Amino acid sequence: MKPMKQLSLAETGFLPKAGKQTRKAVFLAEMDTVVPWSRLEGLIELHYPKKGNGRPPMPLGTMLRIHFMQQWFGYSDPAMEEALHDVPVLRRFAGLDAFEDVMPDESTILRFRHLLEQHDLATALFAEVAGVLSEKGLAMKRGTVVDATLIAAPSSTKNQNKARDPEMTQTKKGNQWHFGMKAHIGVDAESGLIHTVECTTAKVADITMFDACLHGEETIAFGDRGYHKSNRTIEQFEKEGDLSVITPTKKPAGGKLTDEQKAFNRMLSAVRAIVEHPFRVIKRQFGFTKVRYRGLKKNTGQIVTLFALANLWLARKRLLPLVGEVRP
Repeated sequence: MKPMKQLSLAETGFLPKAGKQTRKAVFLAEMDTVVPWSRLEGLIELHYPKKGNGRPPMPLGTMLRIHFMQQWFGYSDPAMEEALHDVPVLRRFAGLDAFEDVMPDESTILRFRHLLEQHDLATALFAEVAGVLSEKGLAMKRGTVVDATLIAAPSSTKNQNKARDPEMTQTKKGNQWHFGMKAHIGVDAESGLIHTVECTTAKVADITMFDACLHGEETIAFGDRGYHKSNRTIEQFEKEGDLSVITPTKKPAGGKLTDEQKAFNRMLSAVRAIVEHPFRVIKRQFGFTKVRYRGLKKNTGQIVTLFALANLWLARKRLLPLVGEVRP
Protein backbone atom coordinates (compact mmCIF):
# COMPACT_ATOMS: atom_id res chain seq x y z
CA MET A 1 0.00 0.00 0.00
CA LYS A 2 1.39 3.40 -0.93
CA PRO A 3 0.88 5.78 1.99
CA MET A 4 -0.49 9.25 1.53
CA LYS A 5 2.34 11.79 1.25
CA GLN A 6 2.95 14.70 3.56
CA LEU A 7 1.94 17.99 2.00
CA SER A 8 4.72 19.98 0.39
CA LEU A 9 5.48 23.48 1.67
CA ALA A 10 4.03 24.87 -1.55
CA GLU A 11 0.68 23.28 -0.73
CA THR A 12 0.36 24.31 2.90
CA GLY A 13 -1.36 27.51 1.89
CA PHE A 14 -4.38 25.42 0.92
CA LEU A 15 -4.71 23.91 4.40
CA PRO A 16 -7.79 24.86 6.41
CA LYS A 17 -7.38 26.59 9.73
CA ALA A 18 -6.08 24.53 12.64
CA GLY A 19 -8.73 22.21 14.05
CA LYS A 20 -10.98 22.42 10.99
CA GLN A 21 -11.42 19.37 8.78
CA THR A 22 -13.71 19.31 5.77
CA ARG A 23 -16.23 16.52 5.34
CA LYS A 24 -14.33 15.32 2.28
CA ALA A 25 -11.08 15.11 4.24
CA VAL A 26 -12.78 13.18 7.06
CA PHE A 27 -14.41 10.82 4.54
CA LEU A 28 -11.09 10.12 2.78
CA ALA A 29 -9.29 9.59 6.08
CA GLU A 30 -11.88 7.01 7.16
CA MET A 31 -11.88 5.20 3.83
CA ASP A 32 -8.07 5.22 3.70
CA THR A 33 -8.14 3.33 6.99
CA VAL A 34 -10.84 0.75 6.24
CA VAL A 35 -10.08 -0.13 2.59
CA PRO A 36 -7.85 -3.26 2.50
CA TRP A 37 -5.45 -1.69 0.01
CA SER A 38 -2.73 -4.34 -0.07
CA ARG A 39 -5.19 -7.18 -0.64
CA LEU A 40 -7.02 -5.34 -3.43
CA GLU A 41 -3.77 -4.31 -5.10
CA GLY A 42 -2.65 -7.94 -4.97
CA LEU A 43 -5.62 -8.95 -7.14
CA ILE A 44 -4.71 -6.38 -9.80
CA GLU A 45 -0.92 -6.68 -9.69
CA LEU A 46 -0.78 -9.79 -11.86
CA HIS A 47 -2.41 -7.89 -14.73
CA TYR A 48 -0.79 -4.50 -14.16
CA PRO A 49 1.97 -3.26 -16.54
CA LYS A 50 5.50 -3.84 -15.25
CA LYS A 51 8.45 -1.48 -15.30
CA GLY A 52 10.94 -1.88 -18.13
CA ASN A 53 8.46 -2.00 -21.01
CA GLY A 54 8.47 1.57 -22.29
CA ARG A 55 7.22 4.43 -20.18
CA PRO A 56 7.16 3.55 -16.44
CA PRO A 57 3.59 2.95 -15.25
CA MET A 58 2.02 4.98 -12.47
CA PRO A 59 2.14 3.20 -9.10
CA LEU A 60 -0.69 0.69 -8.83
CA GLY A 61 -1.76 2.03 -5.42
CA THR A 62 -2.11 5.52 -6.84
CA MET A 63 -4.27 4.38 -9.74
CA LEU A 64 -6.54 2.29 -7.50
CA ARG A 65 -7.05 5.26 -5.18
CA ILE A 66 -7.88 7.48 -8.16
CA HIS A 67 -10.33 4.87 -9.47
CA PHE A 68 -12.10 4.73 -6.11
CA MET A 69 -12.28 8.53 -5.88
CA GLN A 70 -14.06 8.51 -9.24
CA GLN A 71 -16.72 6.27 -7.71
CA TRP A 72 -17.03 8.23 -4.48
CA PHE A 73 -17.27 11.67 -6.09
CA GLY A 74 -18.69 10.93 -9.56
CA TYR A 75 -15.72 12.19 -11.58
CA SER A 76 -15.40 11.37 -15.27
CA ASP A 77 -11.89 10.65 -16.55
CA PRO A 78 -11.21 14.25 -17.68
CA ALA A 79 -12.79 15.67 -14.50
CA MET A 80 -10.66 13.37 -12.36
CA GLU A 81 -7.50 14.59 -14.07
CA GLU A 82 -8.45 18.21 -13.41
CA ALA A 83 -9.43 17.49 -9.80
CA LEU A 84 -5.98 16.02 -9.12
CA HIS A 85 -4.46 19.31 -10.25
CA ASP A 86 -7.00 21.50 -8.44
CA VAL A 87 -7.80 19.76 -5.13
CA PRO A 88 -4.89 19.14 -2.73
CA VAL A 89 -6.79 16.69 -0.49
CA LEU A 90 -7.50 14.41 -3.48
CA ARG A 91 -3.92 14.65 -4.65
CA ARG A 92 -2.68 13.78 -1.19
CA PHE A 93 -5.03 10.78 -0.93
CA ALA A 94 -3.65 9.47 -4.23
CA GLY A 95 -0.07 9.83 -2.94
CA LEU A 96 0.79 12.53 -5.47
CA ASP A 97 2.58 15.86 -5.15
CA ALA A 98 1.72 18.58 -7.65
CA PHE A 99 5.34 19.73 -7.91
CA GLU A 100 7.29 16.46 -7.87
CA ASP A 101 5.32 13.66 -9.52
CA VAL A 102 4.09 13.15 -13.04
CA MET A 103 0.32 13.50 -12.78
CA PRO A 104 -1.82 10.81 -14.46
CA ASP A 105 -3.80 12.18 -17.39
CA GLU A 106 -7.28 11.13 -18.46
CA SER A 107 -5.90 8.50 -20.87
CA THR A 108 -3.97 6.83 -18.06
CA ILE A 109 -7.08 6.85 -15.87
CA LEU A 110 -9.13 5.40 -18.76
CA ARG A 111 -6.59 2.61 -19.40
CA PHE A 112 -6.71 1.56 -15.77
CA ARG A 113 -10.49 1.25 -15.89
CA HIS A 114 -10.25 -0.76 -19.12
CA LEU A 115 -7.74 -3.06 -17.40
CA LEU A 116 -10.23 -3.76 -14.62
CA GLU A 117 -13.01 -4.35 -17.14
CA GLN A 118 -10.91 -6.65 -19.31
CA HIS A 119 -10.12 -9.01 -16.44
CA ASP A 120 -13.47 -8.66 -14.61
CA LEU A 121 -11.60 -7.38 -11.58
CA ALA A 122 -14.57 -5.50 -10.16
CA THR A 123 -16.10 -8.86 -9.22
CA ALA A 124 -12.82 -9.98 -7.66
CA LEU A 125 -12.54 -6.73 -5.68
CA PHE A 126 -16.12 -7.11 -4.41
CA ALA A 127 -15.44 -10.69 -3.31
CA GLU A 128 -12.21 -9.68 -1.57
CA VAL A 129 -13.97 -6.91 0.37
CA ALA A 130 -16.72 -9.37 1.35
CA GLY A 131 -14.04 -11.80 2.50
CA VAL A 132 -12.37 -9.16 4.67
CA LEU A 133 -15.70 -8.23 6.28
CA SER A 134 -16.45 -11.89 6.95
CA GLU A 135 -13.03 -12.36 8.57
CA LYS A 136 -13.78 -9.41 10.85
CA GLY A 137 -16.99 -11.12 11.94
CA LEU A 138 -19.26 -8.52 10.34
CA ALA A 139 -21.21 -10.77 7.96
CA MET A 140 -23.81 -13.30 9.09
CA LYS A 141 -25.37 -15.89 6.80
CA ARG A 142 -28.65 -16.86 8.41
CA GLY A 143 -30.94 -14.53 6.48
CA THR A 144 -31.00 -12.48 3.27
CA VAL A 145 -33.08 -9.53 2.14
CA VAL A 146 -33.37 -9.17 -1.64
CA ASP A 147 -34.32 -6.12 -3.66
CA ALA A 148 -33.59 -4.30 -6.90
CA THR A 149 -33.26 -0.70 -8.01
CA LEU A 150 -33.58 0.93 -11.40
CA ILE A 151 -30.59 2.79 -12.81
CA ALA A 152 -31.52 5.31 -15.48
CA ALA A 153 -29.78 5.45 -18.88
CA PRO A 154 -30.02 8.27 -21.45
CA SER A 155 -33.19 7.79 -23.46
CA SER A 156 -32.37 10.49 -25.98
CA THR A 157 -31.29 9.59 -29.52
CA LYS A 158 -29.48 12.90 -29.99
CA ASN A 159 -26.05 11.32 -29.98
CA GLN A 160 -23.40 10.22 -32.46
CA ASN A 161 -25.15 6.91 -33.22
CA LYS A 162 -28.64 8.45 -33.33
CA ALA A 163 -29.86 5.58 -31.13
CA ARG A 164 -30.38 4.58 -27.53
CA ASP A 165 -28.10 2.03 -25.91
CA PRO A 166 -29.29 -1.31 -27.38
CA GLU A 167 -28.33 -3.15 -24.17
CA MET A 168 -30.72 -1.05 -22.06
CA THR A 169 -34.48 -1.62 -21.96
CA GLN A 170 -37.55 0.07 -20.57
CA THR A 171 -39.98 -1.02 -17.91
CA LYS A 172 -43.04 0.40 -16.20
CA LYS A 173 -43.07 1.04 -12.46
CA GLY A 174 -46.35 2.33 -11.16
CA ASN A 175 -47.58 4.69 -13.84
CA GLN A 176 -44.13 5.76 -15.02
CA TRP A 177 -41.85 4.29 -17.67
CA HIS A 178 -38.12 3.93 -16.98
CA PHE A 179 -35.28 3.25 -19.43
CA GLY A 180 -32.02 1.72 -18.28
CA MET A 181 -30.88 -1.24 -16.20
CA LYS A 182 -31.43 -2.87 -12.82
CA ALA A 183 -29.12 -3.68 -9.95
CA HIS A 184 -30.31 -6.71 -7.95
CA ILE A 185 -28.73 -7.28 -4.54
CA GLY A 186 -28.80 -9.72 -1.68
CA VAL A 187 -28.14 -8.14 1.73
CA ASP A 188 -27.37 -9.84 5.01
CA ALA A 189 -30.47 -9.44 7.17
CA GLU A 190 -28.45 -8.74 10.34
CA SER A 191 -25.43 -6.69 9.29
CA GLY A 192 -26.99 -4.92 6.29
CA LEU A 193 -23.92 -5.72 4.15
CA ILE A 194 -24.26 -6.73 0.50
CA HIS A 195 -23.13 -10.25 -0.33
CA THR A 196 -24.44 -10.55 -3.91
CA VAL A 197 -24.82 -8.14 -6.84
CA GLU A 198 -26.41 -8.98 -10.19
CA CYS A 199 -27.11 -6.52 -13.01
CA THR A 200 -29.67 -6.86 -15.80
CA THR A 201 -31.62 -4.72 -18.21
CA ALA A 202 -34.56 -2.85 -16.70
CA LYS A 203 -37.27 -5.16 -18.05
CA VAL A 204 -36.04 -8.24 -16.19
CA ALA A 205 -38.55 -9.08 -13.44
CA ASP A 206 -37.24 -9.02 -9.89
CA ILE A 207 -38.52 -12.50 -9.10
CA THR A 208 -36.49 -14.10 -11.91
CA MET A 209 -33.28 -12.94 -10.16
CA PHE A 210 -34.35 -14.13 -6.71
CA ASP A 211 -32.18 -17.27 -6.62
CA ALA A 212 -29.20 -15.41 -8.07
CA CYS A 213 -29.30 -12.96 -5.14
CA LEU A 214 -28.92 -15.69 -2.51
CA HIS A 215 -25.61 -17.10 -1.30
CA GLY A 216 -27.13 -20.52 -0.60
CA GLU A 217 -26.49 -20.81 3.12
CA GLU A 218 -29.42 -18.76 4.43
CA THR A 219 -32.45 -20.35 6.04
CA ILE A 220 -34.77 -17.39 5.52
CA ALA A 221 -35.14 -14.76 2.79
CA PHE A 222 -37.22 -11.58 2.70
CA GLY A 223 -38.55 -9.78 -0.37
CA ASP A 224 -41.15 -7.22 -1.37
CA ARG A 225 -44.22 -7.85 -3.51
CA GLY A 226 -42.02 -8.18 -6.59
CA TYR A 227 -40.89 -11.57 -5.24
CA HIS A 228 -44.38 -12.79 -4.40
CA LYS A 229 -45.39 -16.16 -5.86
CA SER A 230 -48.57 -16.98 -4.01
CA ASN A 231 -50.68 -15.50 -1.23
CA ARG A 232 -48.85 -16.05 2.04
CA THR A 233 -50.34 -15.64 5.46
CA ILE A 234 -48.53 -15.28 8.76
CA GLU A 235 -48.76 -19.03 9.39
CA GLN A 236 -47.99 -20.17 5.84
CA PHE A 237 -44.72 -19.04 4.34
CA GLU A 238 -43.48 -20.57 1.15
CA LYS A 239 -40.86 -23.21 1.79
CA GLU A 240 -38.25 -23.84 -0.91
CA GLY A 241 -36.29 -26.78 0.45
CA ASP A 242 -34.81 -25.60 3.75
CA LEU A 243 -35.40 -21.94 2.84
CA SER A 244 -38.37 -19.91 4.08
CA VAL A 245 -39.32 -17.11 1.67
CA ILE A 246 -41.25 -14.29 3.29
CA THR A 247 -43.00 -11.55 1.32
CA PRO A 248 -45.87 -9.21 2.25
CA THR A 249 -49.36 -10.64 2.35
CA LYS A 250 -51.29 -9.40 -0.67
CA LYS A 251 -54.78 -8.04 -0.45
CA PRO A 252 -57.22 -10.56 -1.94
CA ALA A 253 -59.18 -9.47 -4.98
CA GLY A 254 -62.18 -7.49 -3.84
CA GLY A 255 -61.29 -8.00 -0.19
CA LYS A 256 -59.27 -6.45 2.61
CA LEU A 257 -56.34 -7.45 4.75
CA THR A 258 -57.08 -8.36 8.32
CA ASP A 259 -55.62 -6.28 11.15
CA GLU A 260 -53.24 -9.16 11.85
CA GLN A 261 -52.07 -9.22 8.24
CA LYS A 262 -51.57 -5.45 8.22
CA ALA A 263 -49.49 -5.69 11.41
CA PHE A 264 -47.43 -8.47 9.83
CA ASN A 265 -46.76 -6.38 6.70
CA ARG A 266 -45.63 -3.44 8.85
CA MET A 267 -43.28 -5.70 10.78
CA LEU A 268 -41.90 -7.12 7.54
CA SER A 269 -41.35 -3.62 6.15
CA ALA A 270 -39.22 -2.79 9.18
CA VAL A 271 -37.11 -5.91 8.61
CA ARG A 272 -36.74 -5.21 4.90
CA ALA A 273 -35.74 -1.57 5.41
CA ILE A 274 -32.13 -2.68 5.85
CA VAL A 275 -31.85 -3.39 2.11
CA GLU A 276 -32.54 0.25 1.27
CA HIS A 277 -29.36 1.50 2.96
CA PRO A 278 -26.92 0.27 0.26
CA PHE A 279 -29.07 1.93 -2.41
CA ARG A 280 -29.05 5.15 -0.39
CA VAL A 281 -25.25 5.05 -0.11
CA ILE A 282 -24.53 4.67 -3.82
CA LYS A 283 -27.24 7.11 -4.90
CA ARG A 284 -27.02 9.77 -2.19
CA GLN A 285 -23.61 9.39 -0.62
CA PHE A 286 -21.74 8.59 -3.85
CA GLY A 287 -24.12 10.43 -6.20
CA PHE A 288 -24.66 7.53 -8.63
CA THR A 289 -28.09 8.09 -10.19
CA LYS A 290 -27.59 7.15 -13.85
CA VAL A 291 -25.27 5.02 -15.96
CA ARG A 292 -22.06 6.59 -17.20
CA TYR A 293 -21.16 4.20 -20.02
CA ARG A 294 -22.82 2.33 -22.88
CA GLY A 295 -23.39 -1.38 -22.52
CA LEU A 296 -24.13 -3.64 -19.58
CA LYS A 297 -20.60 -4.91 -18.98
CA LYS A 298 -18.98 -1.53 -18.32
CA ASN A 299 -21.83 -0.31 -16.16
CA THR A 300 -21.98 -3.59 -14.25
CA GLY A 301 -18.29 -3.23 -13.42
CA GLN A 302 -18.90 0.22 -11.98
CA ILE A 303 -21.99 -0.84 -10.03
CA VAL A 304 -20.24 -3.85 -8.49
CA THR A 305 -17.34 -1.59 -7.47
CA LEU A 306 -19.77 0.92 -5.96
CA PHE A 307 -21.40 -1.78 -3.82
CA ALA A 308 -18.01 -3.04 -2.66
CA LEU A 309 -17.18 0.50 -1.53
CA ALA A 310 -20.68 0.86 -0.04
CA ASN A 311 -19.99 -2.20 2.12
CA LEU A 312 -16.86 -0.54 3.50
CA TRP A 313 -18.72 2.72 4.07
CA LEU A 314 -21.60 0.98 5.86
CA ALA A 315 -19.19 -1.02 8.02
CA ARG A 316 -16.66 1.74 8.67
CA LYS A 317 -17.78 2.52 12.24
CA ARG A 318 -17.43 -1.15 13.13
CA LEU A 319 -14.18 -1.57 11.19
CA LEU A 320 -12.28 1.45 12.49
CA PRO A 321 -11.77 0.07 16.02
CA LEU A 322 -10.55 -3.21 14.47
CA VAL A 323 -8.02 -1.78 12.01
CA GLY A 324 -6.66 1.22 13.91
CA GLU A 325 -7.09 4.91 14.32
CA VAL A 326 -8.02 7.21 11.46
CA ARG A 327 -4.95 8.93 10.08
CA PRO A 328 -5.08 12.70 10.78
